Amino acid sequence: MSATSATSCALPPPLGPEQEEQESSEIHMSVLWYAGQLAITYYDTEDCSVYFMPEIPDNEDLKLLQKVIGELNPQCIVTSAKQDQNIAKFLTNLTATAGDKDTGKPEIVLFPNIDFGLEVTKQRILSRQFPFIPSHMTATEKILYLSSIIPFESPLMIRALGGLLKFLDRRRVGVELEDSSVAVPILAFKKFVLSDTVNMDQDTYCVLQIFKSDTHPSVYKLSSGLKEGFSLYGILNRCRCKWGEKLLRLWLTRPTRNVTELNKRLDVINFFLLAQNHETVLTLQNCLKNIKNVPLILKRMTLSNTKVSDWQALYKTAYNAVCLRDTCRSLPNTIELFQTISRVFTDDLHYIANLISKVVDFEGSLSENRFTVRPNVDANIDEKKRKLMGLSDFLTEVARKELETLDNRITSCCVIYIPLIGFLLSIPRLPNMVEKSDFEIEGLDFMFLSEDKLHYRSARTKELDSLLGDLHCEIRDQETLIMHQLQTRILEKSEVLNSVIEYTAHLDVLLALAAMARENAYCRPRFTHRHGFHIKDGRHPLMELCAKTFVANPVDSGEATRRIKIITGPNSSGKSVYLKQVGLIVFMALIGSYVPAAEAEIGVIDGIYTRIHSRESVSVGLSTFMIDLNQVAKAVNNATERSLVLIDEFGKGTNTLDGLSLLAAVLRYWIRQGTQCPQVFVSTNFHSLMQLELLPDTPLLEYLTMETHQDGEELIFFYQIKQGMSTISHAATIAALAGMPAKIIERGVEVSELIRNGKPIKRLDHPSKGDRMEKCKSVVEKFLCIDLDDPQVDLEEFMSKEVLPSAASVL
Repeated sequence: MSATSATSCALPPPLGPEQEEQESSEIHMSVLWYAGQLAITYYDTEDCSVYFMPEIPDNEDLKLLQKVIGELNPQCIVTSAKQDQNIAKFLTNLTATAGDKDTGKPEIVLFPNIDFGLEVTKQRILSRQFPFIPSHMTATEKILYLSSIIPFESPLMIRALGGLLKFLDRRRVGVELEDSSVAVPILAFKKFVLSDTVNMDQDTYCVLQIFKSDTHPSVYKLSSGLKEGFSLYGILNRCRCKWGEKLLRLWLTRPTRNVTELNKRLDVINFFLLAQNHETVLTLQNCLKNIKNVPLILKRMTLSNTKVSDWQALYKTAYNAVCLRDTCRSLPNTIELFQTISRVFTDDLHYIANLISKVVDFEGSLSENRFTVRPNVDANIDEKKRKLMGLSDFLTEVARKELETLDNRITSCCVIYIPLIGFLLSIPRLPNMVEKSDFEIEGLDFMFLSEDKLHYRSARTKELDSLLGDLHCEIRDQETLIMHQLQTRILEKSEVLNSVIEYTAHLDVLLALAAMARENAYCRPRFTHRHGFHIKDGRHPLMELCAKTFVANPVDSGEATRRIKIITGPNSSGKSVYLKQVGLIVFMALIGSYVPAAEAEIGVIDGIYTRIHSRESVSVGLSTFMIDLNQVAKAVNNATERSLVLIDEFGKGTNTLDGLSLLAAVLRYWIRQGTQCPQVFVSTNFHSLMQLELLPDTPLLEYLTMETHQDGEELIFFYQIKQGMSTISHAATIAALAGMPAKIIERGVEVSELIRNGKPIKRLDHPSKGDRMEKCKSVVEKFLCIDLDDPQVDLEEFMSKEVLPSAASVL
C-alpha cells in the first residue's frame, strides 16, 4: 500500500554537481497562481511519483513559489497561457533558451487555458489508468479510492495536476522510445509540504476553528459575501494596518517548526509585554495606524493613475515609517526585528516625505480634486496663477470698455473665461432677438446662446486670448508634468517603501499577539527537540472567552511513554473541547504566539491531523462515514513520530461492531510502531474497547477520563481530566438535560438494560396472555363451525381473513 498512499514529505534538497552527474532524476512541475492562491504539482522521474501541494496563500512577490523552485530545481515548469501579470513576469525571468539549458534555469511550457479547466482535468485524472489501482475496481470504487489520496476539494491543485498529466503525455517523459500505447508511469501520488512548514489540511483548520467565515449582517455588503466569525484568527487580529492582517493570516496558514524563527517572534512579544515598554508599544501602534496601502499606490503611479488621496496617504506612510525607525533605533539591538527596521528604513523615507510635502499642495488638491503644486515650486506656474487670481478685476475693466462700444439698448455685459474656449463677451438676450439672424452684432462674432445670454468674441477678447492664453489648461499641463516627475522620483525609491510594508506588517502582527497575551494571561512556550508535550493548566483560547468559568487541564505526553491517550467520559463532559484545546495550544506555539496555559513545553511537530468533525458536502459526493474514513486514512498514511493526531468519536458513523473494530485496528497499527508512532489523542464512547481488552498492555497507552459525580439523579460535570476510564455513558441523564420526554428516556433505559443482560425486548403494544388466549379460542370456534364437506366453503379465504390476522396479533 505504500505506493498508493498520499504520504507527506519535505521537499528534497537541490542536487549538487557531483550528485547530478550520478543521477538522472528530472523534475517536471505544474504551477497555477490565482487570486493569491498557489497550487503546485510535480513529477519525479527517479521514483515515478506525482507530488502535489494543495493551494496555499502566496503574495504577489511569489516568494513561496521561488522557494519551491529553488529547492526542487525543476527542468520544466508547465502553466496556463492565461495568467496574471505577476506570475507571467516571474516566469519570464526563469525562461531558459535552447542554448542555455545548462545554466540551471527551467524551461517554461505554456498550454492553452482550456487544458487547465476544472472539469477537463478531473476527467483526465479519473479516466487515467494507474498501476496501483486494482483492475477489478468499478468506476465508482476507483473514484472513492482516488478521493482518499487526492484532495478533490482543492480545485486549483486539481487543475494544476491535470495540466501536469497533459504535459507528461505530450512529452512522453521517460518513455520517448517506447510504443505510443505505453503511458508515462505514475506509481504513486504523494503529498508534500515545504521544509519547516507544519502539514495541516483544511479539515483541521475547520474543526480547530482557526478561520470561520460568516455571512455579513449588512445588506450593503451581501455581494462581498463573508466576514470573519468567531475564530482564532478573529480573536488574535488586533492589527492596526491592512498588511498586518494579511501577514497574520499568512502565518496562520503556514505554521512552522523552525524553532529559530519562532523564538525570534517570541522575543519581540516578550519585549512588548514588559511593563516599562508600554509607552513604546503605544507609540508604535499609533504609527502603524497610518501605514497605508503602498503597493496599490505604487501600481497607480506606474499607470499614471494616481488619486489625490494617494499623495496624502503616501506622505503619512513615509512620515510614520521614519517615526517607527527612530523608535526602533532607541530599542535594544539584541532583537533582530528592531535592528532590521533601523537598518532597512533608510533616509530615502525622509527624501520621499520631504519631496511630497514641498511639492504637493494638499488643501488645493482636495478642493480642486486634482493634483496641484505648492507656491515657489515652479516660477512659471506661480506667474500664471497670479494672473488667474487677478483676472477678475481686470476682466471687469475690459467689460466696462466693451459696454461703451455696444448698442445703447444693451445695459450690461461681462467678460468671462471658459477653459479650452478662451475669453468671451457675454450680454443678456434682448426681447427683439428671436431668430438666429437677430443675434448678429457688428464687430462681434457670435459663438453660442446659453441660459438666455449671448456669447461673442470681440477684438479685445481675441487679444486677451493671445496675451494670456488658456491659463487653466496650461497650469494643469505643467502641474501634471511635475506630478509625473514626482512619481518617477518616488518609484526610483520604491524599494524602501516595499521594505516598510514587509517589516511594519511583522511589527503589527507581533504587537497584536502581545496584546492578546497580555489581556488573557498567556505564557511563552518553550520548544524542545524531544517528542511530546508538557502543558500545565492549558485552556481553550476560544471557549474561555465564552464560558463564565473555564476549567484548565494539563497535557503530558512523553517520548517513550503515554504517546497514545484514550479519553472516555459522558457526553458533554468536555472530551472534544480538550482535544481541540491540545491542538490549538500546539498550533499557536507553531506560529510564534504565546499560548493559553501556565506553562507549555512543545516538542518537534511536523503535522497536525484531525478526525473531529465531518464536513459534509454534496459537491464531494461522499457519505459521512466515508469522509470520516478519509480523514483517518490521511492520519494513518501521513503521520510520523513527530505528528499530532486528534480523533474524536471515530466509528460512530457505522454499526457499533464495525466502528469498534476499525478504531481498535487503527490504534493497534500505531501501537505496533512503538516509539515511532505519532502523539495520538482519541476520545471515544466505545467502552468495549477497554472492557474486551482489545488493546495490548503497553507503556505507550494512557487511559484518561473526564471527572463527573452522580448526585442522586443529577450528574455533575467537573470538566477535569484524570487518569482512569469511564464505563458508563450517562446517556439518559444527558438526554434529560437536552429536554427529551421522560417516557422516552425510561423506555431507553429499559431497552439498554435488557440488551446488556442478554434478555429479549418486549414490545410495549404487545397484548396480554389472556387476550391472546381469547383470540385463539375465537379462531378455533370459527374453524369448528365450518363444514369441510361443503364444496362452497373457501378455506383459503378463511385463512387469509381470520387465521393470519389473528396469528399476527398473537405472535
